[in-house]
Amino acid sequence: MDELVNDQTVAAILTGMEAIGVVAFALSGVLAATRARFDVVGVSVVALLTALGGGTLRDLLLDREPFFWVANELWLWVILGLSVMGAITLRSRHFSVTERAIQWPDAIGLGVFAAVGTQLALNEGTSALVAALMGVVTASVGGILRDTLLNKIPWVVASYQLYAIIAFAGGWLVWGLQELGLGSTLSTAIGAFAIALVRVLALALNWHLPNWRRFDDTEVIKLPGH
Repeated sequence: MDELVNDQTVAAILTGMEAIGVVAFALSGVLAATRARFDVVGVSVVALLTALGGGTLRDLLLDREPFFWVANELWLWVILGLSVMGAITLRSRHFSVTERAIQWPDAIGLGVFAAVGTQLALNEGTSALVAALMGVVTASVGGILRDTLLNKIPWVVASYQLYAIIAFAGGWLVWGLQELGLGSTLSTAIGAFAIALVRVLALALNWHLPNWRRFDDTEVIKLPGH
């Protein structure tokens, strides 16, 4: 009985953390869609895909039923409410939404979704590598769908930002903390905080992955032995 209660408590905490990630990603979708001057329907679609896309693909790959948003229908109403309120408020007050403003709530969603996605995969009995990759899927696919709908190359994969690599490392952190004896709930919470913190620091300090060296059209690249 105690073990059942403990499992239910852990599941409830993970669900609560996932709700935070849903709201954060939905908000980033709302900001991005209003910046592109979408109507309220377009804003809602972008917000829904941003918030639910990664978790849905994760559940498909892990064969988890029902999908996390089907089991928590209230989240759909919250996303739709945010979409309508955001579209009306930002339009009526003529706020100027910047690219940087979109990235702040996205950083929170990244941390929570990467950590929770990793833990849910571990709960399904996957290896550490698969679990970390499920964390990346959960955290990044929604943003890719958002940027694709906005007719942009997803900056997750094309702007040299520290994003997916942070989620991947954070997934290993969640697993490693449990290997050291920490409980799954505490490990997930620490992982989520660490991922979000590193992402915020990367944004604030402009950390990037190494970029391609730029060559002039007339410059010849000489390979070894030639």
